[in-house]
Amino acid sequence: MSEPRPLVMLADDSPEMRGLYAMYLSHVGCDIEEASHGFEAFDKALKRRPDVIVMDLRMPKLDGWEAVRLLKNRTQTRSIPIIALTGDDDVEHLKLARNAGCEVVLLKPCAPEDLHALILRMLNLEPPRATGELSRQAPD
Repeated sequence: MSEPRPLVMLADDSPEMRGLYAMYLSHVGCDIEEASHGFEAFDKALKRRPDVIVMDLRMPKLDGWEAVRLLKNRTQTRSIPIIALTGDDDVEHLKLARNAGCEVVLLKPCAPEDLHALILRMLNLEPPRATGELSRQAPD
């Protein structure tokens, strides 16, 4: 019997970014749910309960910061790990993402294979790597 495929939500307003990550992640064994803005990500997360959410922070209608806050304030979605993706490497923005509830903040551009490795580690599907970290962590 095969292992269940993790469900990864990709929330990004760029269809190109979603498509790139979706194609790679589905090829390497993940099921994908896509959202193009924060309201859609919130609604779909409540319905589908993904194993992990990859959230762009700058999106229309409802930005990633607010979507993360809403998800972390709901009992049904509070425990879902969220990886923030952002092109903004300002330390204050990284802190805001962490304070909103993101477990990890990755800077764009992020190679799909690096994102996949991080997802596997976050879901305890692969032993942690002994070498460097993929993301820039916001100071506490």
